[in-house]
Amino acid sequence: VTVDESAGRSFFYYFVEASSDSKDSSPLLLWLNGGPGCSSLAYGALQELGPFRVHSDGKTLYRNRYAWNNAANVLFLESPAGVGFSYTNTTSDLEKHGDRNTAADNYIFLVKWLERFPEYKGRDLYIAGESYAGHYVPQLAHTILVHHRSFLNLKGILIGNAVINDETDLMGMYDFFESHALISEDSLVRLKNNCDLKTESASVMTEECAVVSDQIDMDTYYLDIYNIYAPLCLNSTLTRRPKRRTTIREFDPCSDHYVQAYLNRPEVQTALHANATKLPYEWEPCSSLIKKWNDSPTTVIPLIKELMGQGVRVWVFSGDTDGRIPVTSTKYSLKKMNLTAQTAWHPWYLGGEVGGYTEEYKGKLTFATVRGAGHQVPSFQPKRSLSLFIHFLNDTPLPDTSRY
Repeated sequence: VTVDESAGRSFFYYFVEASSDSKDSSPLLLWLNGGPGCSSLAYGALQELGPFRVHSDGKTLYRNRYAWNNAANVLFLESPAGVGFSYTNTTSDLEKHGDRNTAADNYIFLVKWLERFPEYKGRDLYIAGESYAGHYVPQLAHTILVHHRSFLNLKGILIGNAVINDETDLMGMYDFFESHALISEDSLVRLKNNCDLKTESASVMTEECAVVSDQIDMDTYYLDIYNIYAPLCLNSTLTRRPKRRTTIREFDPCSDHYVQAYLNRPEVQTALHANATKLPYEWEPCSSLIKKWNDSPTTVIPLIKELMGQGVRVWVFSGDTDGRIPVTSTKYSLKKMNLTAQTAWHPWYLGGEVGGYTEEYKGKLTFATVRGAGHQVPSFQPKRSLSLFIHFLNDTPLPDTSRY
């Protein structure tokens, strides 16, 4: 879909119809991955909530029975230009990236996509994403509300392990490290005493702050910071035959490599109607073209509160083994919003066991953790993530008894 004809800026999308009998009335979900600069095809579609995942041979697929298109029509977007198969013919565009331009382009994409597929106009619309999509999602939602297009029937947003508020995101990360025995209490105390945690800028770092930061980096270097209990990918070589797997819930830390190999296969690109312009570089999960990001507010809390004030349903979820934007960060950010609790913190259930914990706030905001999940929640806990998504769509509380 061309979002700017004069610049030659075009976005690639991957659309999956709802698998249910009610697909003609099922809602529309737009999924955005973060980065900034990472592909929703690489992560959302092929490692998280899409209907297929890539085998270890890098050329065959297997089904994800917990795909979110069990409940909705799902649209995965590679954004901004330079990510994945999305491109621009104007090189200077790559120097202009930032939150404002991304929200504007994402909005134009959505309007043009609906013009192309008018049967989805007026459907209940939801926008979801994770990580830096904590910026993308509310910013796009706000843009939709500002333009008042009647066929954009925005009902809610869903953000996971989301970048929300820089100061609390950073403080929560270090507190999580210490509370999970990844760094010492002494390191945490020295960090808080010597570093300005209101900014991540190295230019304002004192010598003592640099020393303790280096120590923390060394202590956590050989961990997957996106799931502190997950194995590392120690051998990314593709296999001649797909590895045997017993369940979709088995996490393979080398999945990035399988997906990259798969999406660079010419026959796959042809089948996906991708790369028709023959880009002069390989497809990659996170773009190496995007080196500059011009605007990124330190917080999106006012934006989220504004959406709540306009009746938009807001769910925030958090995989509880993520170390990058951990559950502590999200809890600190929500506390900063000064919301009034409506339902106290309690476990939610799936399959007779705890799926996570949740609390609800006045103003239509729900916070839920997903037990045993990392940064990309559906990768690690596909069944629990689908249950959470269905309850979000239905605007119903997560089950509070173990009968579920």
